[in-house]
Amino acid sequence: MNRGLHQPGEFRDNCGFGLIAHMEGQASHDLLKTAIESLTCMTHRGGIAADGKTGDGCGLLLKMPAQFMRAAAKESLDVELGERFAVGSVFLPNDDARAAKAKETLVAELSARGLDVLGWRVVPTDSSVCGPMALDCLPRIEQLFVAPGSSDNFDVDLFMGRRYAEQALRSDEDFYVASLSSEVVSYKGLVMPEDLPAFYKDLNDPRLETAICVFHQRFSTNTLPRWPLAQPFRFLAHNGEINTIEGNRNWAEARTRNFSSPLLPDVAELAPLVNRTGSDSSSLDNMLELLVAGGMDLFRAVRMLVPPAWQNIEHMDADLKAFYEYNSMHMEPWDGPAGLVLTDGRYAVCMLDRNGLRPSRWVITKDGFITVASEIGTYGYTPEDVVSKGRVGPGQILVVDTETGEVLHTEEVDNRLKSAHPYKQWLRENGNRLQDQLGQGNRPALPEADTLAAFQKYFQVSFEEREQVLSALADSGNEAVGSMGDDPPMAVLSRQKRSLYDYFRQKFAQV
Repeated sequence: MNRGLHQPGEFRDNCGFGLIAHMEGQASHDLLKTAIESLTCMTHRGGIAADGKTGDGCGLLLKMPAQFMRAAAKESLDVELGERFAVGSVFLPNDDARAAKAKETLVAELSARGLDVLGWRVVPTDSSVCGPMALDCLPRIEQLFVAPGSSDNFDVDLFMGRRYAEQALRSDEDFYVASLSSEVVSYKGLVMPEDLPAFYKDLNDPRLETAICVFHQRFSTNTLPRWPLAQPFRFLAHNGEINTIEGNRNWAEARTRNFSSPLLPDVAELAPLVNRTGSDSSSLDNMLELLVAGGMDLFRAVRMLVPPAWQNIEHMDADLKAFYEYNSMHMEPWDGPAGLVLTDGRYAVCMLDRNGLRPSRWVITKDGFITVASEIGTYGYTPEDVVSKGRVGPGQILVVDTETGEVLHTEEVDNRLKSAHPYKQWLRENGNRLQDQLGQGNRPALPEADTLAAFQKYFQVSFEEREQVLSALADSGNEAVGSMGDDPPMAVLSRQKRSLYDYFRQKFAQV
């Protein structure tokens, strides 16, 4: 039910985010504790309810702590996990019957894809640290252990099984899979950052060691907090807004029939591919997850979704510009302002969209940790420990490869992307450009003055549009520059007959 000016579809956040990774991929409990310390230092970036205990949401996305999960499966289920396994973090309804149905449905869909479901573990929690608002909607939180079984594409089958279960249970808003992966696991909820390790008792266990931790503290301005809306999501955590979100969601729906991958033969049956009821961040996470599950390289996927400014950069490398031009035909930008941190279990990534209006600073210390956060000084390293530091700028990307120990900056990532395929050749051989079709012999003749006046009347071209917009385009080939003010009434409220296009407006946030 809508009340006042609140619209349920409007989700905006201005949050604290970051990641910590060991550059050589060495897992440790110290890294986890450092991430929690950093998250706690950004409490001021999140919202706090009047009860003083309920936050807008915070959480951690960890590279799979394999040793701990093997111990937990043995202790709780007497199950020996093999070399490869997956863990699902699942929010379930508190009603016994609904919870049983949700678990049965998820297990059935995973089993149908040849996966071996080993059992459920109740995640140890302490709800005494939760505020009344968080307790009112506190779900059951359980972990699901899954083995590959006969599967050849483990993570793809996990993705498909989860999506089919979500389709079957779409009417149950209390069922939510925070993560289901062989590479990462999620711990998140509506608690304050300092209470996160108290709520999730696993986080205090010294056996829980990880090499990558993405963390996030949420500030929600236009929606009531919910457990599933806490971040990180299954890949990423996001600070800012996706101001093109309605268009992005519409395009995702329109393109559903065109998505094709041998790994996802039934992808159209999973529609909608991105959610329309969650936050803008969760929709972006949905699309990134889909592209990666379909076999796309992670770097290409994130640079396709959130590209830098490239169209009018004359000095940009021709092969790199060809990469962005080619991919722009397949996906429109998910425009911010947006800062993103994400991991797939191997790479730890931070990037800013082309607006660059979200701060992101990084520091490498002698212990091999690289920390990226919304601000500097989120944990207590000393100046003597610093090896190097810097910031991620507009349209830039920073990647840590924990398998090779490499730190890849924007230029290194771009070099990999532009050389992966002959994009310039593909554009030259297959591109069909409008300007090439409008050669001198193909240009239509200009209409006579009376005919032109009639056309302007037909299409309701106003004096202002003709003199201030169209004249500038004709004279210089550039769009007119003006203020944001708009005095006429909205088309839907106007007493005048207005052009169809006047009924559509681009929406953006002012922060």
